[in-house]
Amino acid sequence: MFLVTGGTGNVGREVAAALAAAGEPVRALARSGAPADAPDGVEYVTGDLNRPDTLAPALQGVRGLFLLPGYDGTAELLAEAGRAGAEHVVLLSGSSAESGDTANAVSRYMIESEAAVRASGLAWTIVRPSGFMSNTFEWIPQLEAGDVVRAPFAGVPIAVIDPADIGAVVAAALLGEEHRGRVLRVTGPEPLRPADRLRTLGGVLGRDLRLDAQPDDEARKEMLRNMPEKYVDAFFDFYVAGSLDESVVTTTVRDVTGRPPRTFEQWAAAHAASFA
Repeated sequence: MFLVTGGTGNVGREVAAALAAAGEPVRALARSGAPADAPDGVEYVTGDLNRPDTLAPALQGVRGLFLLPGYDGTAELLAEAGRAGAEHVVLLSGSSAESGDTANAVSRYMIESEAAVRASGLAWTIVRPSGFMSNTFEWIPQLEAGDVVRAPFAGVPIAVIDPADIGAVVAAALLGEEHRGRVLRVTGPEPLRPADRLRTLGGVLGRDLRLDAQPDDEARKEMLRNMPEKYVDAFFDFYVAGSLDESVVTTTVRDVTGRPPRTFEQWAAAHAASFA
């Protein structure tokens, strides 16, 4: 049995689906139970990662788990997992963790989560992806209103990755032993700026879409309405000050899964109905 935390999220859902497709028993943790479109063969349970005492039933019989970063109860959860008999944890982290910069709030919670995993006594694998292709879903409200998308950080190239590829890498790490004790840096096949993604999406949808680059001051004000200032500062450190380079392309997806990572065009085609 494997436990997948964040079972309804972009990555957790893909991890659960990949494990189930491999014929493995999967238990997915979600705050509100099973979604209407839950993958076949996945058992959904509820619990709170910030309250490890709520997770004892979910951990029963688990030999490996997929863990999201940034929760206050991470060390205690890992201890509970060990007591329940779990042997291996795969942590979703982020590419900025390699900087070691704890002054950046996003990097800090990744770094602290990685440290907790390494100190847990369990076998571990850390997966550090670049930006998600699924972040493109943020454009849906603007695309429902017209053919112009106003987006921040327009000059920043990112080797965006399909969450399904992250899920496949995580599943492979959980199912075998060869990736234990490794940090896996996973990316998509090419660096793309927002305008590149929008142009590709427009081609898939048959629409002439245009990017309107959002000025930094306007982007900051908008982001502050939706997230704490320390995280806004972190993203501006990454993408305006340039402390994070996510344009680097790795071969990890191919090396681990035996197939190349999906292109953004493939991702857009698979999710075209969401933008219709």
